[in-house]
Amino acid sequence: MPSRLRASLPCLTAAALLALALCPAPAAAGPTATGDTPLALTPPMGWNNWAHYMCEIDEATVVANADALVSSGLAAKGYDTVTVDDCWMEKSRDAQGNLVVDTAKFPHGMAWLGAYLHGKGLKFGIYEDAGSLTCERYPGSGAPEGGGADHYARDARQFASWNVDYVKMDGCNLWVPPGRTKEEAYRDAYNSVARALRDSGRPMVLSASAPAYFQQGEWGGSDWHKVLDWVGETGQLWREGRDIKVYKPSSPATSRWSSVLGNYGYNRWLGRYAGPGNWNDPDFLIAGAPGLTDAESRSQVGLWAMMAAPFILSSEVSELTPGGLAALGNTRLIALDQDPMGRQGAVVSSNATFDVLVRPLANGDRAVAVLNRSAAARDVSVPLADIGLRACTVDAEDLWSGRTEEVSDALTGRLAAHDTALWRLTPHGCAEAVPTGQLNGLGAACADGANTTGVGAVVLAGCTAGGDQRWTLGGGGRVRLDGKCLTAGGGAAVELAECAPGRQAGQSWHHRRDGALVEETSGQCLTAPAAPATADAVAERLRLAPCGDHRADQAWSLPV
Repeated sequence: MPSRLRASLPCLTAAALLALALCPAPAAAGPTATGDTPLALTPPMGWNNWAHYMCEIDEATVVANADALVSSGLAAKGYDTVTVDDCWMEKSRDAQGNLVVDTAKFPHGMAWLGAYLHGKGLKFGIYEDAGSLTCERYPGSGAPEGGGADHYARDARQFASWNVDYVKMDGCNLWVPPGRTKEEAYRDAYNSVARALRDSGRPMVLSASAPAYFQQGEWGGSDWHKVLDWVGETGQLWREGRDIKVYKPSSPATSRWSSVLGNYGYNRWLGRYAGPGNWNDPDFLIAGAPGLTDAESRSQVGLWAMMAAPFILSSEVSELTPGGLAALGNTRLIALDQDPMGRQGAVVSSNATFDVLVRPLANGDRAVAVLNRSAAARDVSVPLADIGLRACTVDAEDLWSGRTEEVSDALTGRLAAHDTALWRLTPHGCAEAVPTGQLNGLGAACADGANTTGVGAVVLAGCTAGGDQRWTLGGGGRVRLDGKCLTAGGGAAVELAECAPGRQAGQSWHHRRDGALVEETSGQCLTAPAAPATADAVAERLRLAPCGDHRADQAWSLPV
């Protein structure tokens, strides 16, 4: 089900400092659970029942999976938060308005369960809903349809009394008062939830599901981008979109790979919102559970780690496949996911077969991943220059095997179907990395400088991983392609032109937190056409237009 002390971190690497004008401005500090307690400074890790058990949940099942986290060694590696999802309560509150535990399912109650988990060295998470009813129509914390008192403060105090550490707050059945938009109603509700948790006297991490209720396809619309821009003021992590496909006992062999790719798809463009205390959440890890091969399990763990995503399992822990358990317990992958810089990786090259992602790390290393989308084994080669490391030698550690080799030209290997290769690169004798790769707009489409529209024209086209889509970010706010600069041209169109020295009118750009790429002199935003170029049509050029309110056609994902 769709489930930030926001750190004001600068772009810390020297390469990012080189591209300072393009780095999103540091966000204002957001609220924390008790006013000054930093929460979730690295992505949360743990277990939740929903994607495996759904409502078939009880005390024995939670305890068994908690015990398995400990006995498997996963808890000691960081998987320490055990969360009970929907359906744990009775259908009505008591006479005082409190939530009532279903004692047929949880005979010892929730305070006991929290104590049991804490005794195991684990944390206790619980589910509620910001609307009047949960998604399965149990009592929610929000105001009833038509208006009335909410239960945010009461429920937060009750959770605090049970020593809850983590609250997953869903967004079903949320009433929109007259005169408020849906987006405004969700912002009001989740701000109220955050305030109630802060005022409860106990620090509790908040997983906010608000963005998931506004998703419209992979790139999303205006309201989705608005919600993504404010949700970090309320919670430390948030679900942006659709659920991961749940396990079906009646058809256990049904593939769930397309669901993993779908959730990766909407999450991969949103790195500008992530950082210590704020995490994009593409939903649960199902690696090692039915429906994924070992290669697909490795891919999910690897891609989630590259995206600094929460590592929250939703499976029967004792029944994980050996391959899935090995991927989930890989300490090199866990260290990547938990890197203290908290910078989400970006897609720097993609086509129908491969995605290449790069993630800057706190100690100056760079992580690189290659996803093989195809159903056949493929040879891969990633030139170091194509990921911003020019005239350079690196120690490349294969994060699956742990083997390290010196590389001075390209990362190479053979990749199984649906598998993902991962390396951690330690440069030596290198200039600082230069952010290099795709400029993505309107989803899996790329700003492209090689076309038949006109000399210097820039269009939006399908991504090919070609050199005509390989941009670099440089000093003076410049965005370069093949030695030329993205420039405000005649009329509203943008073009590629010779780069002038220093900061120059028409060639200096600023990438805002909301994704807008702003030309500094005019204050206008780079704007995508309605559709990418096709082979049989004259492509519409990228243009400048007045910056709108979280316009989807003015949101851009840049290389890192």
